Amino acid sequence: MRSRLAEQLKKEQRERFAGMTPAERVALTERLGEEGLAEYMSANGIDRAAAIKAIRRSRRLGRRPSGCLDERN
Repeated sequence: MRSRLAEQLKKEQRERFAGMTPAERVALTERLGEEGLAEYMSANGIDRAAAIKAIRRSRRLGRRPSGCLDERN
């Protein structure tokens, strides 16, 4: 069950995004990605390259290799 406040905030967010141009949405996405990366770097005390490498590595965890890769060998 969601609260009325959560519903109101979600509605306001949808309205704000609906009023943005595609270019503005892309810029927002890029800005939020950079902010998230900066926070990750700060929290873990690592540089940008190490942070990106760690994030990419964590995305692969738990994934099964594609079956097509086995067929090539």
